[in-house]
Amino acid sequence: MAANETGTAETRTDAEWRRSLTPQQYRVLREHGTERPGTSPLNHEKRTGTFVCAGCGQPLFDSATKFESGTGWPSFSAPLDGAVETQTDRSFFMTRTEVHCARCKGHLGHVFDDGPAPTGLRYCMNGVAMGFEPEG
Repeated sequence: MAANETGTAETRTDAEWRRSLTPQQYRVLREHGTERPGTSPLNHEKRTGTFVCAGCGQPLFDSATKFESGTGWPSFSAPLDGAVETQTDRSFFMTRTEVHCARCKGHLGHVFDDGPAPTGLRYCMNGVAMGFEPEG
C-alpha cells in the first residue's frame, strides 16, 4: 500500500493508519492483535510470488519459504533480507519473539524455533497483516 497524501508509511499518524487499513488490519498491525486461526485466504496461497506488508507494501517473504505448519496461520521458514525486525514480547504471561515490518513497524506475528530445515524457524504470521503479489 502506498503512503497517503499526508505521510509516508513510516510517519503516518494514528488517524492516517485508521483511514488506510481495514479495522482488522489496524487491530493486528497497529495494536498487536491476532487474527483467528484458519481465517486467512493466504493459508491456501500456493502460487509463486512475494508476501508483502499490508501496511506499507514492504516485501516480506518469498513464497518458496512458505510451508504448511498446521497452526492455522501462514508460516514461513525465513524472511527476505532486511524485511522484518524482532523484539521480545512478554504479553499473556509468556515470552515470545514478535516479528514486525522493518519499514512501518507493523506487527506481523511471532517467530518460533520449531520450523523446518534449514533454518529451524517458523515465522507464524497473521495473514491479514500481509498481501500477496504473484510472480509475473
